[in-house]
Amino acid sequence: MSRSFALLSASVALFAVACGGDPKPAATPAPEISATALPTVTAAPSASTAPSVEPKLEKPVEPEPTKAAVTFTGPFSTPESVLYDAANDRYLVSNVNGMPGAVDNNGFISELTPDGKIKAEKWIEGGKNKVTLDAPKGMAIVKGVLYVADISTVRMFDAKTGAAKGEIKLEGATFANDIAASADGKIYVSDSGIKISEKGIEPTKTDAVWVIEKGKAKAFAKGEELGHPNGLVVDGKNVVVVTFGSGELYKLDEKGTKTGAVKFPKGSLDGIVSFGGKFFVASWEGASVFASDGAGAGATAVIVGTKTPADIGFDSKRNRILVPNFNGNVVQAFDVK
Repeated sequence: MSRSFALLSASVALFAVACGGDPKPAATPAPEISATALPTVTAAPSASTAPSVEPKLEKPVEPEPTKAAVTFTGPFSTPESVLYDAANDRYLVSNVNGMPGAVDNNGFISELTPDGKIKAEKWIEGGKNKVTLDAPKGMAIVKGVLYVADISTVRMFDAKTGAAKGEIKLEGATFANDIAASADGKIYVSDSGIKISEKGIEPTKTDAVWVIEKGKAKAFAKGEELGHPNGLVVDGKNVVVVTFGSGELYKLDEKGTKTGAVKFPKGSLDGIVSFGGKFFVASWEGASVFASDGAGAGATAVIVGTKTPADIGFDSKRNRILVPNFNGNVVQAFDVK
């Protein structure tokens, strides 16, 4: 187990899942997941060493949270990803609804209007209308089909009606997380290589980025050096990846080779979007969204005070970053320049 994930595991707090007598899956409490590392423990001074006197430091002033243009208060249940559907001018929100790795078929996708209304709480719902949806996360729309990452599978739905249109297995994947589409219709999917349970966050060593072409999935890049990949965005001929484990942004070239890795000021990186020559990246550790240049350098916080920001989206019509609060069951839209 890597040091970063050992620390993450030790700080994970999970709520118990309530089970009722109804044979249909009931809504389950969201797992409270923390990305805060444990404090460092230092050795005590030896008898021959005089104890040092620590200076008393003032507590730093916390910045005021960035004001959202629109706040959606749900009802959501562990909202993980927000996708802007430009063709229909709406926001789609994937809700894990329980443990992020639980095969419970109670996940759902909400449909929102940009002016702040919940059009459909459960537009697509696991266990209804022949839909299977366990713990939905990242999403993308290509040629009228909505692709949804779901543990070890990519589910497909009609983007207009929400009707199920099949699935594509990612053989050996353990935590399918984000999805990004290229201009030529390729679908890229990250496997963060973890599992989350009552024991905490544990690495599974399946770290990978997959590519789906003509309905077939294959590994595009694979290995623990990928640092538990999470958010994806396609930038020209490269796939840009941010990581929850190593806190990096890097690019995968056309052959899937990792290049240009850059560390961010704060780690536990989740979603990423790109516009205006910049990358915008969500950080759980920083409770912020950072903006960096096209090489991933010079990251500065542009949205602050947004706790557990997961897979962010971008409203290209209104220039808004869409932020799902994973633990807080809130979705916010922030105006950006």
